[in-house]
Amino acid sequence: MRLRFLALLAVLTIAGCGTGDSWAAGPHPSPSAIGALGPGFTDPSALPTPGGTITPVPGSWSSVRPSAGYRVVLLTAGSDEATRALTDAVNAWADAESVDLRRVTADEHHVDGIVEAINLRPDLIVTAGNALVDALALVTASHLDQQFLVLGAELAEPTGNVTAVDWTGASFRGTGLGAASPFDPASFTAARCAAAIRAGVAAVLSDVTGIVVWLDRF
Repeated sequence: MRLRFLALLAVLTIAGCGTGDSWAAGPHPSPSAIGALGPGFTDPSALPTPGGTITPVPGSWSSVRPSAGYRVVLLTAGSDEATRALTDAVNAWADAESVDLRRVTADEHHVDGIVEAINLRPDLIVTAGNALVDALALVTASHLDQQFLVLGAELAEPTGNVTAVDWTGASFRGTGLGAASPFDPASFTAARCAAAIRAGVAAVLSDVTGIVVWLDRF
C-alpha cells in the first residue's frame, strides 16, 4: 500500500515540478541510432509482440551505437555483486561511446530515485538492481514518453517504453512473482553485462521496445 501511495505521489510530483538542470532546460536533438541491427536480432517474419521475448544472435547488436549527445541516467539500488557488475558495464559502455551519463542512487523508498531520474528528462533511464522492479512497475506506465532499460530483471507487464535484458540466472519480475529461472549472481559476468547494455540500447535505439531481450545465446 505504501509503495502504491509513493508511486501516485511520484506521478503528481513529476507533473507538477520542473528542474533547473541543463538537461531539462536546454534544447536537445532527438537521439538516433548510428548503424543497424544485424541479421538474427529479430525475426523479420515474426516481429516481437508487446511484452514478448526475443533471443538475438550474439553480436547482432554490435553495429549499433547512439548518436552524439545521448543522455542516459543510470539508476541503481543496492550494492550486491550483480548490481555492481551491471553498474561497471554501463560506466564502461558510456565511456567508450562518449555518452552523457548521470548517476542516481535510489534510497530505500525507490520511487524517489525514479522521480529524480525522470525529472532529469534523459533520453534513456537504465536501471540496475532487483529492488527497483516493483516501483518501476507502478511508475513507468504513467510516463510513456520516457524510455527505460531494465538490466538483469524485467517487469511482469511492461508498457512499450520499458525494455529488459535477461538471461538464465537474471529474470526477477517483482515481489511474489515467478521468474524464468532462479537468481544466480554468478551469471552476471563482466562479458554478459557488457553485452546486456549494448544489446538493450541497440534495441531501444532501433525502436524494438516493450520486450525482453534474452541473452542465453550469448
